[in-house]
Amino acid sequence: MAIKRIVKFLLPGMHNLNPLEAKIRIEKLSREINRLRYQYHVLDNPEVTDEVYSSLMEELRELEKNFPQFKSAYSPTQRVGGKPLDKFVKVKHTIRQWSFDDVFDFQELTKWEEKITKIQAKSIAAKEKLDYCAELKIDGLKVILTYEKGIFVQGATRGDGVIGENVTENLKTIQSIPLKLNQPISCIVVGECYLAKKELERINQDRKKKGEALFANSRNAAAGSIRQLDPQVVAGRKLDSFIYDLDYMEFPKVKPLESKGLTLGNLPETQTEELEFLKKLGFKTNLDYQFCRNISEVNDYYRKWTAKKEQEAYGIDGVVIKVNSRRIQEALGYTGKAPRFGVAYKFPAE
Repeated sequence: MAIKRIVKFLLPGMHNLNPLEAKIRIEKLSREINRLRYQYHVLDNPEVTDEVYSSLMEELRELEKNFPQFKSAYSPTQRVGGKPLDKFVKVKHTIRQWSFDDVFDFQELTKWEEKITKIQAKSIAAKEKLDYCAELKIDGLKVILTYEKGIFVQGATRGDGVIGENVTENLKTIQSIPLKLNQPISCIVVGECYLAKKELERINQDRKKKGEALFANSRNAAAGSIRQLDPQVVAGRKLDSFIYDLDYMEFPKVKPLESKGLTLGNLPETQTEELEFLKKLGFKTNLDYQFCRNISEVNDYYRKWTAKKEQEAYGIDGVVIKVNSRRIQEALGYTGKAPRFGVAYKFPAE
C-alpha cells in the first residue's frame, strides 16, 4: 500500500506546470515528505528506501526553485541553512531553565521523598495523591524549542539557565524535530539532543583518520556538534532528539483536530499526560517512561535500567523522577537552584 502511494507521488512530472498546479504539487510533496520523515525518524518505521525519499526531496527543491513564491519557512528543504555563522547569538530564555538535583542511592531518594511529603502536607495540594513519572536520563545536551502558531522559530541551548545560545539553524537539521506542529499553538518545549552510539563511533573513526581529538562520550559529541557554526556539518552528524517537557503554551482560538486526538484548553494535569500530549503534537518522546505509584516502584524501574542501559542505542546516565501531578509540582515549587518536584537518580559511575 505504501509503495503504491509513493509511486503515485513519483508519477506527476514537474514540467509544464502552471503556478496553481505547482502550488498544489509543492503542498502535496511537503505533506508526504513530512509524513515519511515522521515514520522514519520518530516512529522508527521507514516506509520507503532512501532513494525514493531523495527523489521526492529533489523534486520539491526543483519546484521551489522554479516557483519560489510557494516556498514556506517550514518546508522540508529548509532544514539545512545556507552560509556558516560567524558566531552564536545569546538569547534570554522566556522561562528559566533548571537542572534537577542528583541522588545516588535509594537512601538519598527516600530522604528526598520525605522532604517533599512534608512540604506537600502544608500546601494547597495536601490532599492530592503523590505518585511519580520515571523517565530515562539521556546522555546529551538540553535544548529549548520555541514555536509560534505551530511554526518552529527558535532553538536554544540551556546555557546558565537564564541566557543560552541561539542554535536554531543547527536544530533544524535534526529530522525528529518538527518544523511545523500538528496544531497551530504557540509553545516552549524542552528536550534532549543526543547522538546515537553508532553515530558516535562513526564520527570518532572519521576524526581518528584526520588526526583530530576523539569525543569522550555522547554528551560531548552532541554539545560539540550543536556548537558547530556550519549547519552542513551538523546535518552530517545525524543528531536525534527526545522532548520531555512543555514549559509554556498559548491556546489558539481554533477547533481541535479530532483526527489527531488532540484536546486543547488546559495544560496536561500530569507528567505522563504531558508526554502523550507532546507526542500528539508531533514530537519524538521516549516511550520507556513509567508511571510509578510509590518510591519502591521507582527503585525497581531504576534497577531494571541499571542492568539494561547498555543495550540501548543511545547513552543513558540515570533516571529522572518527577512528581506526576502538576498541581503538586506547582505547590512544591523550586529552591534557589533546582525544582523540588523532581530529582535525577544517577547510575553508578563507570
